[in-house]
Amino acid sequence: MAKTSLSTLLARVGLDWFILALLAMIGLAKLWPEPGIQEGFFSLSSLATYGVSLIFFFYGLKLNFDQLKEGLRNYRLHLVIHLTTFVVFPAVVLAARSLLLTPDTELLWLGIFYVAALPSTVSSSVVMVSIAGGNIPAAIFNASISSLIGVFITPVWMSYLLSSTNGQYDLTGVISKLTLQVILPVILGLLLNRWLGWIAAKYKSALRYFDQITILLIVYTAFCESFALHSFEKISIDDLLWLAGLMLGLFFLIFGLVTLFSQLLNFNREDRITALFCGSKKSLVQGSVMANVLFPGSMAGVALLPIMMYHALQLIVASIIAQAMAQRQKEKAEVIQE
Repeated sequence: MAKTSLSTLLARVGLDWFILALLAMIGLAKLWPEPGIQEGFFSLSSLATYGVSLIFFFYGLKLNFDQLKEGLRNYRLHLVIHLTTFVVFPAVVLAARSLLLTPDTELLWLGIFYVAALPSTVSSSVVMVSIAGGNIPAAIFNASISSLIGVFITPVWMSYLLSSTNGQYDLTGVISKLTLQVILPVILGLLLNRWLGWIAAKYKSALRYFDQITILLIVYTAFCESFALHSFEKISIDDLLWLAGLMLGLFFLIFGLVTLFSQLLNFNREDRITALFCGSKKSLVQGSVMANVLFPGSMAGVALLPIMMYHALQLIVASIIAQAMAQRQKEKAEVIQE
């Protein structure tokens, strides 16, 4: 009984086995980095790459053209979400970077900007919108489109900092790799949806675990290389606490701005909820995938720290907010019935 109560409590605040497993992967990479830095066709890093393409193939398999066409109608909501995700987020971080950047935190700042440039997450955004009582079809549409747009916009944003940091940045090469690894599998899955879409629907839970295990593998291999190359030597506990506070502040700032935009545009309750949860969240899946393409091995682990921290914090905070919204709506409905 106690075990069940504990797991229920952890789920309510957004904590689950996956977040704990992410922390475990960092610890394992620190203690045993050798398997993660090996190369070859059947190496862990190669298996992670194959796994990513499968993730996005099944992701495309879940979509269909009718859903995408239906979702195009609510253009004001789409504009708010995507402008927040790909313009407001990076602009806010760039403004703060000029004020708070120090030589010792330069790599962390690169990772923070990486968070800002990433697309919105898919599954958790839809889950939170569903819990709070928002516009679920619009959430599915926006989260899906955001992932595809991010393949092109995120590398363009990152070229701004990486070209000045490394001196060289092959934007065309990066987008080509991501197109092969992400876009083509999605298109193939979308084209096969009519015949094989039932597979993605039937094995939805199993595919979610496959996604998570693949991300854990990516995180492990990235941190293995970073630990092996001593990339974390300049990062202290104080830096991590500073990073956590910054990620939490960033979430609430964006959440507040989206609330303001939604009020100015007179969104109804359902669209406002969808804008809030799709516009304020960032994708760990895309972050893990792109990190291997965008960053050298020595930088990948450090660059992933901010998105891992943002991912954990956004799940916890968004889960609390979504349940509070659902409770308020329930209480209003009860008052009306009385």
